[in-house]
Amino acid sequence: MDIKNNRVRRCLIITGMSGAGKSTVLNILEDQGLFAVDNIPPALLPQLLELLSQHRAAVQEGLAAVVDVRGGRLLNDLFSVVDSLKGTIPLVQVLFLDSSDESLVRRFETTRRRHPLGDHIPVLEGIQKERALLAPVREYADVVLDTSGLSIRGLKDRLIAEFIRTEATASVVFSSFGFKYGIPQDSDFMLDVRFLVNPHYVPLLSHLTGKDPDVQSYISTPEETRLFLARCYEFLDFLIPVYLSSGKSPFHIAVGCTGGQHRSVAVVEWLSEYYSKKGVRCVVRHRDIERGQVGE
Repeated sequence: MDIKNNRVRRCLIITGMSGAGKSTVLNILEDQGLFAVDNIPPALLPQLLELLSQHRAAVQEGLAAVVDVRGGRLLNDLFSVVDSLKGTIPLVQVLFLDSSDESLVRRFETTRRRHPLGDHIPVLEGIQKERALLAPVREYADVVLDTSGLSIRGLKDRLIAEFIRTEATASVVFSSFGFKYGIPQDSDFMLDVRFLVNPHYVPLLSHLTGKDPDVQSYISTPEETRLFLARCYEFLDFLIPVYLSSGKSPFHIAVGCTGGQHRSVAVVEWLSEYYSKKGVRCVVRHRDIERGQVGE
């Protein structure tokens, strides 16, 4: 590849809570070919991108850079720098990594690391202070990814599906979940389908999932289900293009039932099929489908 007169066309800025997996994400993205830089002050990003115009991997795949509270002046520089970069680079995204307080405390205790805001305060207090400090950054981010229940493999799959070589294509993530296990923190829009008829109470269906044709047939039979889907399609036909045109991709639509095994799974399958046929790039996740059947 002749890199003369080329420039880096993609910059993924990784930030978020300490302990939420920024280093792991950076390593995964580096393994996928992106040029990786850890703990860079935001103000230096324009100069770095200029220097990397002569670097083959950076030009071809883009730059992934971690920016966090270790940089000190994160809030002072990040917004203005990113806004400026978005005027000069085709694709600039801010990925905010989050996790529950419980998960973060457990990770700090496991690694015996002190919180970067200081070793003179308890870990939980440091987490809470950092969460308040980073609240504007989380709101500003293009993508918020909750790593609380993700394995390394699961995290890698998410990153590859959403960021690797998909910069030219906006996407919609349809995910199912069970309310009994908590609402996905990284969702942009949520549908509650607990009012739909429940296969959990049908002995021949309770052990199946919403992917099964018999379960889907049972859920779709009542008129209220058909009316609900019709209204969803009508609303999302408007909402999805508007949301994606704002640059916030992927657009994460979470669908919840009680246990995440039947109703939410079926609705996600129907939504994904419908919008895939309309040319929308769809990513499907069923977070709680394997958690069990009790109380679905």
